[in-house]
Amino acid sequence: MLLLHGHGVDERDIFPLEHVFAADATVAALRGPIASDGGYRWYAHHDVGRPIGASLADGMAYVDAWLEAQEPAGVWLVGFSGGALMAGALLLSAPHRFAGVAMLHGPLPFDAGVPLEPGRLSGCEVFYGYGESDTVVPPALTARSRTYLREESGARAEIRGYRAGHELLPAEERDLARWYAALT
Repeated sequence: MLLLHGHGVDERDIFPLEHVFAADATVAALRGPIASDGGYRWYAHHDVGRPIGASLADGMAYVDAWLEAQEPAGVWLVGFSGGALMAGALLLSAPHRFAGVAMLHGPLPFDAGVPLEPGRLSGCEVFYGYGESDTVVPPALTARSRTYLREESGARAEIRGYRAGHELLPAEERDLARWYAALT
């Protein structure tokens, strides 16, 4: 299980999610490579949810190199905000590399050079959680992500909206734990 934090924080911000997964799961939280806003990020962006393609590619290579050094099998990705976008980018770049991907409060990387053709995620397991009152991620990007995952991607996607902003609620953690447990 690899946890990917959001922008402006570090791995300690997302590591508390480890309790959601089975006690025998190996959980790691990686730190983004770019210092930013008192924390770290995975890529540079034009605006929230709109990564600069070359920087996103560099961030993906950074995560890929870390994963290859670990030589894990059956990798799950869980990302929040910018980490969710990174998890989505990694999944789209190598759809069958991951056992499952959970994207929490972050959009897919549209218009950043990552393949998004119909059926790209056929058979992939995806959990997509979003805040119905999120004022950080543009609602149009959240809606576009939901539409792609539900109607175009081919993924087995569980999509859940929460009465929340840009934050994880206990209900979302429970849904994430249930989704993961059902697939393992």
